[in-house]
This record gives sequence, structure tokens and C-alpha cells, in this order.
Amino acid sequence: MTVLNSRRRLLQMGAGAVSGGLVGLLGSAAASSAAEEVETSQQEQAVQHRQKIISVKTFQLRHKLKQPFGASVSVPLSTVRETLLVKIETDAGLVGWGETAPISGTRGTIDDQLAPLLIGRNPLEYRKLWRELWGPNFGNAMALGGVETALNDLRGKTLGLSVAELFGGSFREKVPVYVSALAYVQGRPIEEEYPEVAAEMVQQGHRAIKMRLGRHPVPREAAVAAKVRETVGPEIRLMADGNGAYTLGSALQMARELHNLNFDFFEEPLPQAPHYAGYEELCRRVPLPLAAGEVLDSRITAKELIDRRAMHIIQPDLSLCGGLGEALFIAEMAALSGIRCIPHCWGGDILIAATIQLLSLLPEPHWGLPTDTPIMELDKSENPWRDGLATTRFELKDGLITVPTKPGLGIEVDEEVVRRFAV
Repeated sequence: MTVLNSRRRLLQMGAGAVSGGLVGLLGSAAASSAAEEVETSQQEQAVQHRQKIISVKTFQLRHKLKQPFGASVSVPLSTVRETLLVKIETDAGLVGWGETAPISGTRGTIDDQLAPLLIGRNPLEYRKLWRELWGPNFGNAMALGGVETALNDLRGKTLGLSVAELFGGSFREKVPVYVSALAYVQGRPIEEEYPEVAAEMVQQGHRAIKMRLGRHPVPREAAVAAKVRETVGPEIRLMADGNGAYTLGSALQMARELHNLNFDFFEEPLPQAPHYAGYEELCRRVPLPLAAGEVLDSRITAKELIDRRAMHIIQPDLSLCGGLGEALFIAEMAALSGIRCIPHCWGGDILIAATIQLLSLLPEPHWGLPTDTPIMELDKSENPWRDGLATTRFELKDGLITVPTKPGLGIEVDEEVVRRFAV
């Protein structure tokens, strides 16, 4: 008690001396200036909290690939890369960015239906806006995904919080990464391309790699998968994406090969349309985890697949399913049925930043030590809007990416890059 009392008295004396000294040294003018700064800051915050959306713009970006590439079902291989950005501005001078796919009338839905609904509205009215935005889009979750991401970026910047903090705070400061790096490239047989690129990824420090399969017969590609495993060794995690190129029989045949090579999961070997037909049968019979759900368009379709037990791992893409809030809802709904969530991500810096925020919000799938932490998909194919659209690069080291903590998505967009590729 004597020590505590002495410490408390010392702190009281110090506080009194500091406050008295400051007043004496700075004088009433300095104190008044400090009070004015606080008042100005409070006024600025009040203005931001009352801000209104004044502009919603879309930018379709296009880039001609140096070398055509694609998935198993890319016939012919892709020669261009495209994405759609959404920029929302307010009368307080703040800007929020989103990214989504430029297909199925997404741009027109945003420009013609969603943008007019947002003009004049306060971006902090997230719940109200979310409900209203779902109304007029007739199920175009891609349009909502881009807009909702931009709104969350804007909300975070308004409140001085990261997107993860807006949704309750991160479980982790760093997120494990797997690279989508092995794809079919024009003029390069997979027997050469896959082992070579896999070795390059390991040299760069990556600890998990996904390859695309299904373009060629199972025996040929199984031999290539075995060569990749031999090249990278037993410690590197491997995944495979079938991109809907298999039948039930060939999918089971390849699944057995991948299981023997200790692959983490087999992603979407059967066609996704209509409504992931046959996936529950495949899920019951595959010897390794089955991943699916990248084309989910809402929590409603996700619930249908979850109730059918159509996968072991669900893969919502926030740009395709309606935004970060929708993807988080899907992940938590899946967890109630013991289904893991590993979100899909195929885009530039804006979508990558948003997906990192989402991954930071997902808890471990069990109460034990973190051995099955949700993992981030990072596309490594040719993409000028990755490591270039954002003014700063993501911190990636030893297979882990650091979660941005600055307000909003945690990045700033280089609008010169946007103008350069806009069409």
C-alpha cells in the first residue's frame, strides 16, 4: 500500500506540475489555439459524417496480354484482360473505390440503376443503402459487389477505420497466401511450364501454389502434377482448379491422383451451371476436400449449396456475390454447417485489398491451434492492375501478406493508371 500510495501521489504531483507548467509556459494564447484546433477538427468530422455522395463513376480497364493464357475451358486462350472499377465521391472530398467483373451488363446496371440511387445519400447509411441497392439490380450481384466495396472504402475513410475494423476487427495481422500461378500458356507445354513456374514461386518465398487442370487427359496432367510435387518438395502446399472441365468419372479419377500427391483441395472440377449440379454426389466420393462456390451470387444461393452439402470448402468472391458484407455472411453461415471458407479472388489491387480485409475477419475453423487459417488467393498471371494500381505495394513475405490498417481498404489508387487503361 505504501508503494502504491507513493506512486499515486507522485503521479498526481507530476500531473499538476505538467499542467501548471504548460499553462505558465504556453500562456492562455496557446491554450486557446489548442482549443480552436480541437473545435476545428470536430467541425470537420461533423461535416464528413453529414457528407453526401455527389458522383458514382465506372471505369472499364483493358490490357492486351503479351502472351495468351487461360484455364482449361478457355477456348481459345484469353488475349486481353479486363476489369471494372467503381469510384464514389462525396461533397467532403472523400473517395471510395471498388472492383468487379465487366460482364453481364454490370457497368450498365451501376451507371443506370445504382448510381442515381446513391446520389445525394450519406455513405454512412450502410444498412439502408445495402437493402435499397439489392432492390433494383435484378440479381446483378457483380454490380453490387463493386459498389459495396467502394462504399466500405468510403465509410472507413470517413470514420478513420480500416474496413476490417468497420466489421468488428481483425483476427490476425497477417494472412497466409496461395498463388494462382500455373495456367495454360500459348506455345508452352504444361510439362515445361508448370514445374518451372512452381520452382520460381518457391524461390520467391511462396509456400502454397495452385495449378489449373482439365484441358488434357487425366493421365497426362496427373504426371505433370506429380512432377510439380517432386519439384517443390513435400512442404509446399498444392491446390488444383478444374474450372468445370471434368465429368463425375474423370473428376474422381483426378481426385484420387491429387490425394496421393497430398494436394490441399480440388476446386470446381464439374461445371458450375446449372446450380452446381452433381456437386453433392462428388463431395461424398472425393478422397480430398472439394472446393466450390466462386460464382455464388448471394447468400440465398450459398444457403442452397450449404444445405445440399455440395462442398467441403466454400469460395465466395466478394466482387461476384454482392460485396464484403455478403461474403462475410456466407462464410459465417457455412461455418454453422462445418464448411470452411476460402474466398475466391481474381482481380487487381482493389479487389485484393478488399479480400485481404475479408480474410482477416474470418476466424479459425476450430478452437485449436491455428493450423487451418483461411488462406488468400493471389493471382500471379499477367495483370497490370496488380502491384501498380495501388500507389503502395502490399507487404508480402514468407507466404504471408500483411493486412492494411489505413482507413478504408488501406490503399490509395493511382488514377493515372486508371486513365491509361480505361476504354
